[in-house]
Amino acid sequence: MKDFNRKVEDASARVNKSVAEAADRMEKETAEFIAYLNDEVVPAVRQHSTKALRVAAEKMSKLADYLDEVKSDRR
Repeated sequence: MKDFNRKVEDASARVNKSVAEAADRMEKETAEFIAYLNDEVVPAVRQHSTKALRVAAEKMSKLADYLDEVKSDRR
């Protein structure tokens, strides 16, 4: 019975070690992922969203010009 208990304890220790190593790796990779999001993704999204707003504003301006032209042609 002592042999069985020792084997169970050894297996439990190996599992605990594996879980601890996986948790450490996940913490490191999560930190790297967050840094990547903050350093690369967020600035790109901000840049492209402002660009999209500028394009939309330009198109709306052209639409307003078109509507003014159509309205003046009907008079």
